[in-house]
Amino acid sequence: MTWDVALILGIDGIANGAIYLLAGLGLVLIFSVTRVVFVPFGDVAAFAALSLAAFEVGRLPPTVGLVAMLALLAVVAEVWSLVRRGETARIPRAVLGWGVLPLLPCALAWACASMYGGKLPHALSVVLAVALVVPITPLVARVALQPIADASVLVLLIASLALHFLLSGLGLLFFGPEGFRTAPLAAGAITLPGGFPVSGQVMLMLASAVVLSGLFFLAFERTVAGKALRATAVNRVGARLVGIRPARTALLAYTAASLLAGLIGVLVAPITTMYYDSGFLIGLKAFVAAIIGGLVSYPLTAIGALAVGVVESFGSFWSGALKDVIVFSLLIPVLLLRSALARHAEEEQEEIET
Repeated sequence: MTWDVALILGIDGIANGAIYLLAGLGLVLIFSVTRVVFVPFGDVAAFAALSLAAFEVGRLPPTVGLVAMLALLAVVAEVWSLVRRGETARIPRAVLGWGVLPLLPCALAWACASMYGGKLPHALSVVLAVALVVPITPLVARVALQPIADASVLVLLIASLALHFLLSGLGLLFFGPEGFRTAPLAAGAITLPGGFPVSGQVMLMLASAVVLSGLFFLAFERTVAGKALRATAVNRVGARLVGIRPARTALLAYTAASLLAGLIGVLVAPITTMYYDSGFLIGLKAFVAAIIGGLVSYPLTAIGALAVGVVESFGSFWSGALKDVIVFSLLIPVLLLRSALARHAEEEQEEIET
């Protein structure tokens, strides 16, 4: 391997790491607030990419039907819950929040498709593709995860894994088995010292990771909603005692993570062919980065994401068939180190007895 090849692989790895960074932030955000390892995160990103591809070929994305179905299920679940608790006066508000609001992006997409005859401006297609998938994660969480919110982490993980297979099947049903690749969001390229070209799409991915990470930091440090999320992540019971509703912060976390997933989808769609199940590997590699951060640390997750991207890039150079094995092997030393440094229940019990 020459230095030229190493530089090219390094740039490609950092670009991939930027995507895993954004996905890792979404996973850590959801887990820290809800204790859910949200496995279907990558599926939402894939739906955003396929929605953008549908706009580009002049079709109304099947995401509209998917969101409508999920909204109907969420309304039924919420109304049934209110009836059981005897809070029927809140049913109109529930229908508005879980049935009408999620359908607003769908109505906007349908109106724009009708107005432009199916050929939307590219920028508008990107915005609508992201907006269409934003309601998916909150709706899925309301139907399947909120009723078992107080269950153990293991039960929540099993439910989340089942949701991945469910969404993957729905993706096949609504989008079909075909793969799509969209037009680049940024044209042109810049030339680094030494004559190495870097495409505008790669620069956009890197810039998006930096900007969104900065916005996340400001949101958590400067806004009331961000502080509520931090309080819920630190101590759910304490947050409830001071008037913070965990269900509301969970909804905010799911919505923010869904927005991140949508942005990831439109960023990766121009550089790789996306299928209905392509998001699983994105989410799985982001999970490796999140594990490096202990599922609680955003800075360590960012470092882990860049490490995963670089290792994947160099691993694909040495063996394309084994690159995923090499990436997932990063978990072994990380888990061994965390196990060695963590305080186990047996050790704490011995200290109490002594």
